[in-house]
Amino acid sequence: MIKLYQIYLIKLFLKKILYITGIFFSLVLILSVFDEINYFKDHNVNAFFPFLMTILNAPSALFEIFPFIFLISTQFFFIELINKKELETFKSSGLSNIKILKVLFLTSLTLGIFIILIFYHFSSKFQFMYFQLKNNYSNDNKYLAAVTENGLWIKDELNNKKIIINADKLEKNYLKDVSISVFNENFRLIQIIESKKVDITNTNWIIYKPIVSKNNLTETNDQNMFFLTHFNQDKINSMFRNLTSLNFFELKQLMKDYKLLGYSTSEIKIHLHKLFSTPVYIGIMSIVSAIIMLNIKKNKPMIFHVASGILLSVLIYYLSYMFTLLGQNAKIPLLASIWLPLFMFVGFILIGLVRICLLYTSPSPRD
Repeated sequence: MIKLYQIYLIKLFLKKILYITGIFFSLVLILSVFDEINYFKDHNVNAFFPFLMTILNAPSALFEIFPFIFLISTQFFFIELINKKELETFKSSGLSNIKILKVLFLTSLTLGIFIILIFYHFSSKFQFMYFQLKNNYSNDNKYLAAVTENGLWIKDELNNKKIIINADKLEKNYLKDVSISVFNENFRLIQIIESKKVDITNTNWIIYKPIVSKNNLTETNDQNMFFLTHFNQDKINSMFRNLTSLNFFELKQLMKDYKLLGYSTSEIKIHLHKLFSTPVYIGIMSIVSAIIMLNIKKNKPMIFHVASGILLSVLIYYLSYMFTLLGQNAKIPLLASIWLPLFMFVGFILIGLVRICLLYTSPSPRD
């Protein structure tokens, strides 16, 4: 059964989270709207459209900074407790710092689960709508690449000809079992080129032993054929759907399609594990912030501890980012790239907890 002090602490913590989230959401809107206005200034759109695009993109941007939001919220939570002498009151009545940390961690963990199950679901939908709308005004909207259960599909346009390319597999810089359909500007079929293997290292593809069907005639060539496109291996990779616009079920399906195609699923796996680790990450950031605030010393101003928490959060972010890059480049195992930094943060927390238990036994958190 939840006790009265736990209800009070949870309400105060939620209040600070909503307050800080509102501030950061406003900042995201303000900063993003200028980018959208600048992007659409040369397009024929109404004045409200950049604001609509900002609103659609803002939830995904907010999702990325939730751990930082929880860290700041925890700092403001303790600042209020300290300023109102409530922390001293709790300690004098026998309530330990560990119990307060337990309430914060469990609340953060619960909210983190809500964020990835509910908030992320809707933010990914908004993000998908955002990319769809923006693609209509992009110079690349006639050059598309997608992965489905039927393989890799590419839409290209060159010299007034429309090109549809399908491949069963992608292996390094080669497409396997390829079919290239070339249409005129009225979308009438001109020719079909088929090959077991195509080199896509450069935009001038090398088609090995092509089979060309044209004017009801089919010709098999032993000589390799060159085929100019707007795509090479790097551009194909960059044009796949943004993972932040996909929910859990869509990510699972995309990973299944990638496997059938022979394409690397490491990026999707890392993204999924980052989502799964988000509640733990949020909980850890809250506890890290709490430990800093509970170690306040009289000879240090409050702003010093707040700045220390912010600096530490930046350090944690870049450390996580570095490990993610190592995982994406197969320098370390995928699971280690996501979870190893979290275990390192847990080590910091354990040191902080020992310090709190051993050194801060007096009623005042400043003693």
